[in-house]
Amino acid sequence: MNPEGTTEPEVRKAPDLSLFLPVFNEEENIAEMHSKISGALKVLGRTAEVIYVDDGSSDGSLNQLKQIAASDERVVVISLRRNYGQTAAMSAGIDAARGSILIPMDADLQNDPADIGILLEKLEEGYDVVSGWRKHRKDKLFTRKIPSWIANRIISAIGGVHLHDYGCSLKVYRREVIQDVRLYGEMHRFIPIYAAWAGARVAEIPVNHLPRVHGRSKYGISRTVKVVFDLITIKFLASYQTKPLYVFGSFGLTAFLLSMVAGIWATVLKYVYDVSFILTPLPVIAIVMLAISIQFFLMGLLAELLVRTYHESQDKTIYAVRERIGANVNRES
Repeated sequence: MNPEGTTEPEVRKAPDLSLFLPVFNEEENIAEMHSKISGALKVLGRTAEVIYVDDGSSDGSLNQLKQIAASDERVVVISLRRNYGQTAAMSAGIDAARGSILIPMDADLQNDPADIGILLEKLEEGYDVVSGWRKHRKDKLFTRKIPSWIANRIISAIGGVHLHDYGCSLKVYRREVIQDVRLYGEMHRFIPIYAAWAGARVAEIPVNHLPRVHGRSKYGISRTVKVVFDLITIKFLASYQTKPLYVFGSFGLTAFLLSMVAGIWATVLKYVYDVSFILTPLPVIAIVMLAISIQFFLMGLLAELLVRTYHESQDKTIYAVRERIGANVNRES
């Protein structure tokens, strides 16, 4: 009872599982998808919530979701103001999830909810992330499969986490390895890399992939360019997140050495071969490279200040603890 004597609303207990599905113009698929999810959850016998994130759909998807929410108390619907893209929709799902295990899925009927069980079984073997692998993918060869194969190999090489299928949305995560992840651009596909950086154990197992029956795919080759840019960001963060001066300093040192070589050679040409400075571009190159090297060094120092401000202002550590063992575990400070 609150001070006015009215009953406080009941706080719902957090479920075991939180499924979240970005939805964009999937009106024809939603009802069947939810039916499959309900069947899979019934077999699992675990408490769950199902979060649908409507990403600014222009068809009747939101109305369909409202009807499902009215008939199923496990369902939460989040309606975004406009179409922000899959990464933003997944981030909204992560923020809303309350379960100890988080499970993203696509809403287009190509992921099979029946596979959730085998992913959870693998998770219980001691892993923190289990990623689905669409081993027998039902997509077009040249526009979807081949670009995906190439991208997955590049991502694995750069990110250091070797998965066959980063693009498969069906994954399971323990809450602690994903709850602090902040996503931008098209980086939802790189969540296993972020988790691995935090010390998570990552596994991958084959899952079903069903052909699309209704609607059309929202993905295309145009996304490849975005993925490439995000890969550059991922590589930079992986190698230099806490030491940006290393990368800026390397470029600065390279520019400085080029400046020195150009200056020395221009001097040799002048005093040994009697070639005037105005007859060769080397003096200009030396001056420009020197200026660039100074800029890179100063940018690196500025980046170092920003990194330290970021970590220290938020009291954010540069490490993550998996668990504490021993006499000091429960000791209060």
